[in-house]
Amino acid sequence: MSSLPTLDLGQTTISWLTGGHFELDGGTMFGAVPKVLWSKKYPADADNYIRMLNAPLLVRTPEHCLIIDTGVGNKLSDKQKQIFRVYEGWNLVDELAGLGLGREDIDVVILTHGDFDHAGGVVMHGNSGEPELTFPRARHVLQTLEWEDILHPNIRSSHTYWPENFAGLAESGLLELVDGDREIVPGVTVRLTGGHTRGHQLVEIRGEADSAVHLGDVLPTHAHTNPLWIMAYDNFPLDIIDRKQELLPRYQQKGWWFTFYHDIHMLACRLDGRGKVVETFPDY
Repeated sequence: MSSLPTLDLGQTTISWLTGGHFELDGGTMFGAVPKVLWSKKYPADADNYIRMLNAPLLVRTPEHCLIIDTGVGNKLSDKQKQIFRVYEGWNLVDELAGLGLGREDIDVVILTHGDFDHAGGVVMHGNSGEPELTFPRARHVLQTLEWEDILHPNIRSSHTYWPENFAGLAESGLLELVDGDREIVPGVTVRLTGGHTRGHQLVEIRGEADSAVHLGDVLPTHAHTNPLWIMAYDNFPLDIIDRKQELLPRYQQKGWWFTFYHDIHMLACRLDGRGKVVETFPDY
């Protein structure tokens, strides 16, 4: 059986999968923050690139299996792999098989938003080479606002909302649109945040002993806990600053884990009242 890093919340677990890890320019990830500051927390290479995970979360509750975000998928061309410096390929299906799970065993896919690095694995190239839903039995949960923007992207979002990542989803009957907050299965709730995209959502995960919140690209790495440290990729920068000022203290005061999708240095952490990391998973 495959071994994956797994955080136990008590009858509910979170495991991190390999969604096609890549490298991005460090300047875009930290916007107006000077490199002399951000590089102390998240070092770059000689070309100013930083390594980042695309690590979908497998959430197993007593009754359900869920995937949060899906990685870049297996549809990238060789040129796209070079452009995005993919250094470890998308491996969701094989890793799930190593856990004894098939594609049909996933009940729910939650997308924090529709960017290609989060939604690229919604549709995969199957054995025939033709596109098919990666998880053919799963409800796919997005905010209505996000779906509207996926269908009608503007000149900026058209570069990251790729139609091939959603081909056949609406027609499958497995698309589930929500407006605001909703409990998806017992112990797992989505809440609209906006900020990074208009319809970006977070995911709360409650276990019997502990809880975690997945803020997606509102908090892409541990180095972004300062509300003013935001990405050039954030479409609504003032909104995301407001959301971070609201959300980080809320979950810190509850003692919840903050889980990460992109952070190469840690998969989850707890914060103190100043936004400083006081505990990490794994325990480095």
